[in-house]
Amino acid sequence: MRRGWLILRSAALWILSLVHFFIAAPTLVCLTIFLDPLKHDWPPRAFCRTIAFLAGARVRVQRSPGFNPQRTSFFISNHVNLFDPFILYCAIPQIVRGWELESHFKIPAYGWLMRRFGNVPVPGVRRPSDLKRMWRLTRAALDRGISLIVFPEGSRTRDGRVGPFEEGVFRMAVQLGVPIVPVSSVGSFQHHRTGHWMLYPATIAIHLHDTIETKGMSKEEARALGERVRAIVAGPVEASGVYPRPGATG
Repeated sequence: MRRGWLILRSAALWILSLVHFFIAAPTLVCLTIFLDPLKHDWPPRAFCRTIAFLAGARVRVQRSPGFNPQRTSFFISNHVNLFDPFILYCAIPQIVRGWELESHFKIPAYGWLMRRFGNVPVPGVRRPSDLKRMWRLTRAALDRGISLIVFPEGSRTRDGRVGPFEEGVFRMAVQLGVPIVPVSSVGSFQHHRTGHWMLYPATIAIHLHDTIETKGMSKEEARALGERVRAIVAGPVEASGVYPRPGATG
């Protein structure tokens, strides 16, 4: 009985979510013609809150004492499912955009929105010219006071564990002297798993950890920084008792 109810619930939530998205996303794109999204943050924030609500997720935010909401930063998070960017937008208390795979900009409605709001395209084939363009757009966003969300695992988890982090964002943060905020998303894997279509009732806890300064770090410290940040991000995920630790059985 409960399984049947969850299936019907998931189907209804997907229908509502898709109808909302394909109406609201083009509307937001049109609004940017009249409202500067950097001065009027409430429309995309309301849009993301509605996405979370229609997907059946409750969002809870926990800020560490050393988190500085005033600093333009790289927000480094684990990546679980397609709702992650919208959930994080609900949780981060400042103007924020993200690194986005360039291929995503071709997705109808979603791609239009990401392009219009200024997400930074990450090239699939990383030629020097493409990487220079990514560097330039990243620096331009940060110089305008726009923080950036980055998922350094490079793909969404299939087992709930936090995977290895790619080094690129940490090298860039050190070279630009931009602080890093580790972010842990706990509960997203219970809500929706990549490769499955079910949407389960869940509370997603977003942990905004202490801001880490990068100014003055060496290249060697940048490499160690990635491991340090991964350990911080993985901490609450593993402590939740839901995901097995690497090497554990089950």
